[in-house]
Amino acid sequence: MNDAAERNPQAAAVLRDVLRMSTDLAVEDALVVESLAYSTLQSGTEHRRWLASYRRRPLQSVDEPVVVRREGDTLHITLTRSQRRNAIDAATRDALLDAFAIADADPDVDIVWSGTGPSFCSGGDLDEFGTLDDPASAHLIRTTRSLGAAVHRLCGRITVHLHGRCAGAGVELPAFASRVTADAGTTFLLPELAMGLIPGAGGTVSLPRRIGRERTAQLALSGEPIDARTALDWGLIDEINA
Repeated sequence: MNDAAERNPQAAAVLRDVLRMSTDLAVEDALVVESLAYSTLQSGTEHRRWLASYRRRPLQSVDEPVVVRREGDTLHITLTRSQRRNAIDAATRDALLDAFAIADADPDVDIVWSGTGPSFCSGGDLDEFGTLDDPASAHLIRTTRSLGAAVHRLCGRITVHLHGRCAGAGVELPAFASRVTADAGTTFLLPELAMGLIPGAGGTVSLPRRIGRERTAQLALSGEPIDARTALDWGLIDEINA
C-alpha cells in the first residue's frame, strides 16, 4: 500500500467498495453511487485533514472559461481557463453543460473537445473544495448537473484531444467519450485519494468501462501518473497524436 492509501485508509476502502459495486450498474446509477460515496468522504476526518492543510489561492474567474464554435456539423468546445490549467470550477462546469446542451438539441452535431494552455484539464478547482454548505448539497449538485452524465449521453459524438498533465476530472470525463486522442507527452493521474477522497467526476464509472476495475484501482490507489503509451496500451486513450 502506498503512502496516500496508508494515510487515508477510509478513502481506499470506499474506493474498493464503489468499484466493486458499480461495475454492473447502469452508468447513471453508478454515478449516483460514486457521488454518495464521495459525499460521505467529504465529511470524513481524512478529507477534513487535507482541507486544513491546503493553502487556498484567491478564486479566479474568466469571462469565457469555455469557447464554443460551430463549423458545419462540428461543434468545437475549448477550455480556456489556462491560467488555472483549465481546472473546472462551477462556472466552467455550467458553461460546459450549456455547450453540451447544444449538441443534445441537434443530433447531427459532432463535438471536438480540447483545451488551451499547458494542459487539457488539471481536474476540479481545488480552491472551491469545501466551500459548499454541506456534503448533501454537493451531492445534489453533482447528480443534477453532472458533466459525466452529459458526456456519457453524447459519447458516440464526442472526440476529446488531450495534452499536458491531465488529472482527476481531466482524465475521468474524457474517458466517457467514444474517441480520445492525446499528445505524446501527455500524462494521466488520479490524485483524489491523497485528499481523502475518491474520483468524483465519474472516474469510478468511466475508467473501469475503458481499462477495467483493477487498473482503475491501481491508478487511483497509487496516485502516480502514467504516460501516453501506457494509456494507449491500457485503452484509456485511442490514439497518440503524431
